Amino acid sequence: MVANLKKSNEILSADPDERYVRDRLVWNPAMHAIPISGIRRMVNRAAELEDVVHLSIGQPDFATPRHIIDAHIHALEAGQTGYTMDAGLPELLTALKEYYNARYRSTLTEDNFLITTGATEGIYLLITAMAAPGREFIIADPTFLLYAPLIRMNGGQVRTVPTKASEGHQIDPERIINMIGPNTHAIILNSPSNPTGTVYPRETVEWLCQEAAYRGVEILSDEVYDNLILDDIDYPSVLSCATDLDGVSVVSSFSKTYAMPGLRVGWIVADQNTIRTLRRYHMFTTTVASTPAQWAGVAALVGDQSCVDEMVREYSRRRDRVVDLVADTPGLTGYWPQGAFYIAPSLPHGVDGGNLCMRMLEETGVCVIPGDAFGEDSNSLMRISYSTSMEKIEEAFERLQPWMARQPEIRGHS
Repeated sequence: MVANLKKSNEILSADPDERYVRDRLVWNPAMHAIPISGIRRMVNRAAELEDVVHLSIGQPDFATPRHIIDAHIHALEAGQTGYTMDAGLPELLTALKEYYNARYRSTLTEDNFLITTGATEGIYLLITAMAAPGREFIIADPTFLLYAPLIRMNGGQVRTVPTKASEGHQIDPERIINMIGPNTHAIILNSPSNPTGTVYPRETVEWLCQEAAYRGVEILSDEVYDNLILDDIDYPSVLSCATDLDGVSVVSSFSKTYAMPGLRVGWIVADQNTIRTLRRYHMFTTTVASTPAQWAGVAALVGDQSCVDEMVREYSRRRDRVVDLVADTPGLTGYWPQGAFYIAPSLPHGVDGGNLCMRMLEETGVCVIPGDAFGEDSNSLMRISYSTSMEKIEEAFERLQPWMARQPEIRGHS
């Protein structure tokens, strides 16, 4: 029997978002685990306004270094436009192996790497390959917005560890260890953190790696900002803190370090069995990353690194100024972020950060991202990005500081 769709449509809501056909029959119910992006909500509204100063964008404002652009162009001109091997361009795998072995004095081989279409695909592959009904994942709150929806889409459970601006958004490793139970499958780390800029100390990472290995729990470490360390500290990657690669996976990319986010090249570092499994999965997602962009990645790794040093020095200079400006802003409690280009100061308890940030955008033209984009317990935060010029940073705070002082929910806590 053929359904009478014309008759059925007569009783459907006129609002496409409420139509049963669209909402219930077409999409997998797991799609409901994907929230409306808090970042997109702010940026889309900003696009409708004039004279907006963005402290919202999470990408470098530096130009991609010339030698990387030249390598990309040369690859195109040389006809390097076909597929690579499923694991990635052999030359890039070798360059990554040599880079990591030199940095961490490890014994990695090309078989420990998988090239992905940005770090986003790497995170997607790892989480969706592991998440399943009954499995629990421990993450910080706030943290990068991709993890929790991917876990929930695949039936996994999210357990969060709230952090505080007054404590520099550091995680308490003992609290995490005490949360580990029979259903705990993985701990997801992000250091330096998006949205907080927090760098976890070596003792924290070593302790978590040791306890996770002892308890059979995976460690997934998002290390996209691993080269953007703004103080003179030794960056504690899980690769230098874990005894071996069993149960440890690292995701990174060229996007932030070399100011090439649009070229979409990332990678996973893991044990050979994990890489072999994920290579099969990778072939059913993006197949391979862009071939010319992978050649650009080779140039980034083997070329002049002064471009990275220059960016880090400038981010550090901006960080120093932003910390002072936050401290002088009514209602904000700051701290000292040591990495990336973010700070996530807190608002007074009970203040609705989403509402406040939207009003601030509409009334001052300053765009920041409310904390609820990064965690269910982070509504009283805002993420400020200083991946923009010092002039724009100064202008933004000249607008928002007096505006914050006038807000009743801020004055009521002064």
